[in-house]
Amino acid sequence: MPEIRIEKLRKTFGDLVAVDNLDLEVQDGEYLTILGPTGAGKTTLLRLISGLTKQTSGCVYIDGKCVDKLPPEERRAAFLSQTYSLFPHMDVWENTTFGPIARGWESERVSIIGREMLEMVHLYERRDALPHELSGGMMQRNALARALSADAKILLLDEPLRALDARLRLDLRYELLKLARDMKMTTIHVTHDQEEALTISDRIIVLRKGKIIQSGTPKEIFNEPARPFVHHFVGEANFIRGALVSKEGERSKISDKAGRNFIASNTPLEAGMNVVAGIKTEFTLMTKGKRGEVNSFNGIIERKLFLGRFTDFEVVLSEGGIVHARLPGAVADKFKEGDNVFIHYAPERLLIFPEPEEGLKKELEME
Repeated sequence: MPEIRIEKLRKTFGDLVAVDNLDLEVQDGEYLTILGPTGAGKTTLLRLISGLTKQTSGCVYIDGKCVDKLPPEERRAAFLSQTYSLFPHMDVWENTTFGPIARGWESERVSIIGREMLEMVHLYERRDALPHELSGGMMQRNALARALSADAKILLLDEPLRALDARLRLDLRYELLKLARDMKMTTIHVTHDQEEALTISDRIIVLRKGKIIQSGTPKEIFNEPARPFVHHFVGEANFIRGALVSKEGERSKISDKAGRNFIASNTPLEAGMNVVAGIKTEFTLMTKGKRGEVNSFNGIIERKLFLGRFTDFEVVLSEGGIVHARLPGAVADKFKEGDNVFIHYAPERLLIFPEPEEGLKKELEME
């Protein structure tokens, strides 16, 4: 299985910097997900690795060899775009075996690989169907079979599930992972779907404006975000701007602009610094009745928005400010718009970051 190494990779389109001096290593057999907002440079990075786009500077190494001068077909990287790009006049079998035939493989070998790939993606019984006769999920699987049939060792997936309905998207994300594992392929999967990234990845890199701003396991990305943008992008968060007043043991004390005090998690930052504290909306607790001892604030539910498994509540605090709480179904049913409630932040869930130089609003922008 190949290792991928990228050094100082840069790609510009006129004045636009799509990939900005990026360094990255992908281990043999790793399932790496690139997560980021639209325009972060995710697709451009995949195209640079595959050879479909030429970099402005820097180098791509596969198994220790610089492949900058190799054409896409010699990099053994299967690129699966979000548009599938099946040949409309070819049936499922013809689309799948197009690569091996073009490479001049013997007919027996073509037949074996074609059958293996289509059985793997559960499309062998539909091998005579044309693309317009297939569902979106079937077209996705046919495109995957075609990509894999050319003896690729690297799988590059560009938003492969974006056009599918929610149920099929859930099923196929695990099929993709199983296929990659079964075929021992090094895989890079691009998405802007946080849940998708968290459930299938060995490792996630968060890309923003062509730069990697954090790399880690799904749990590290979710529970230990490196900066407010990651905290908010991978699961929405509420934020407090203020000053770090003091630190004692595993707890820190913050005072916000309105003079309210909060107890937060431990931090290596120095007391006296301006900081931003954030907590995920699903860790933001909401109750009726008494105010809690710490990090508890009274407010009125302004809006209740049903999201399926969760319900999002927008709460206007009596002391100023708006926060969101995301509660599971059974708990959410106890609350309605107009209710007087208390919002609670568990100190260990309230994470502290240095105040962004560009300001919190700019830091949280999705571009």
